[in-house]
Amino acid sequence: MISKIYTAIETKIPGPLDQALADVLDRGTDAPVKVFFRADDIGVSSRNFTRMMDLFLKYRMPLCLAVVPSWLTRQRWEVLESYVEQKNLFCWHMHGYAHKNHETQGKKQEFGPARSSENLFRDLSRGQARLESIMGDHLAPFFTPPWNRCCLEAMNHLKTLKFKAVSRSMGNLPPAPEGLGEISVHVDLHTRKDKDALSGWTALLKEMETGLATGCCGIMIHHMRMNDPAFLFLEHLLNLISRHRKIQAVTFQNLF
Repeated sequence: MISKIYTAIETKIPGPLDQALADVLDRGTDAPVKVFFRADDIGVSSRNFTRMMDLFLKYRMPLCLAVVPSWLTRQRWEVLESYVEQKNLFCWHMHGYAHKNHETQGKKQEFGPARSSENLFRDLSRGQARLESIMGDHLAPFFTPPWNRCCLEAMNHLKTLKFKAVSRSMGNLPPAPEGLGEISVHVDLHTRKDKDALSGWTALLKEMETGLATGCCGIMIHHMRMNDPAFLFLEHLLNLISRHRKIQAVTFQNLF
């Protein structure tokens, strides 16, 4: 499902949106700030995946890629691996195990409280082992839980498995335990549920302003939910950030 915000874009970014975005970037950068992009649901090459990667290469912008272990095979990695030589740009890390919801009530979680500690550890450890066996040392020690949620028991297992940090939406609870870093995402570009384009853009710009105010703004991408207007906006955003003198684009490795 494509977010309603992109119905406001046809072949170019509307002038008022362009100006509002530039104002937010400038307002939030009185002091130098960091920005990172995180692309979720990675594992299978596609036209949209290639189109996204080519944009980040075009602007020499870093990207953190959250890879679903059960989706990745050696054959699929051989296709994705063509981007590995850009080591300074791309941070390949783990995104759940099978991207499957295990909660019977409440919000979706793959590593939530409905599961036993043993099952949580089993999927985390085998997901890590699978990616290491396929990707080798290209796998970075960071974890993005599906739907940006995971329980404290899962995060304690991440510590045991030597992960450095977990990346979730800003303010998600419970907080990460001592010894496990927290890398917050503030801006959702593609899985939004806004009622219309105007309220959606207002909310997105507010998310970006809030993120920039923290000193490190995280921006989440779902390439499978992108259409032509979504790609047009992403390229516009990459262009603005790449040229902004007070914004430093980073990967997770730059933060830990």
